[in-house]
Amino acid sequence: MPRKIRELKRDLRQAGFEQQRGRGKGDHTVWRHPLLGRYNVNLPGKDKDGEDAKHYQETEVREGIRLAREAERKHRGT
Repeated sequence: MPRKIRELKRDLRQAGFEQQRGRGKGDHTVWRHPLLGRYNVNLPGKDKDGEDAKHYQETEVREGIRLAREAERKHRGT
């Protein structure tokens, strides 16, 4: 069963990503992590309607979180 858009957004928040206000157009949201520089996750979809996430969206969020964790490890020096 596919995950919901709201669950992906929650995962991004928990991983330290912040939603960039005024950057997304329509139902798109742009998420940035402070340690990842210009890298961002663009997440289309409405979370209010309980919309299912597409496979590529789950993959992009998973990759963004992986990169954020790697950057945090390097930042801590471990």
